Amino acid sequence: MPRRHAGFTLIELMVVLVIIGVMLGAVGLSIRSADRSLMFEAERLAQLLSLAREEAQVRGAPIRLDSDGQSFRFMIRRDRQWQPILDDRDLRERSWEAPTTLRIDRPDGQETIEFGREQVDAPFVLHLSRDGTSAAIAANGLGSFVLQ
Repeated sequence: MPRRHAGFTLIELMVVLVIIGVMLGAVGLSIRSADRSLMFEAERLAQLLSLAREEAQVRGAPIRLDSDGQSFRFMIRRDRQWQPILDDRDLRERSWEAPTTLRIDRPDGQETIEFGREQVDAPFVLHLSRDGTSAAIAANGLGSFVLQ
């Protein structure tokens, strides 16, 4: 009668390695999913900022970005007060996918993003952060909004 050696067969080891690989892949995808989510929203916001800049020039009224961490909206200055834009489906209020913090770096020190009728705006970098991930949108003041 042949003696059986203690240990694992090659097939058993391969099955364990495949299971470990699948588990590591799932963890990696979930981490990258949060990064992709924020990058997607940053890209969308960059496009909306470009549109808001153009709308401010077309409408002849200042438009600014407001955010409370849960959502963001574009406001227009009418009758000496800021009012939410309700007549534009693109510049309507939108909810963040998850609570998001905005921080604005501008050379003039202002803490708002506001577009007027001028062709040249102050450059800025808008930093978005959530759940340990971050993204940034750089604006050159001439209408270019680039993800960093």
